Amino acid sequence: MYVSLSLVILVVVVVVVVVVVVVVVVVVVVIIVVVLVVVVVVVVVVVVVVVLVLVLVLVVVVVVVVVVVVVVISSK
Repeated sequence: MYVSLSLVILVVVVVVVVVVVVVVVVVVVVIIVVVLVVVVVVVVVVVVVVVLVLVLVLVVVVVVVVVVVVVVISSK
């Protein structure tokens, strides 16, 4: 009886430890995935903002050049 009781206790302890380890690993993996997704979203947003700013600057430069050319041509 004593051996079987100690065996049951050992099995229960092993099962609890395995369950805790699995839960911790799953939580860590979920946290890593969430962090990666957030980093990817931030990088995409930064790239989109940089591209938009570059396009805006390009448009402003083109408009200024066109205006200057028109003024120079019309003044001659």
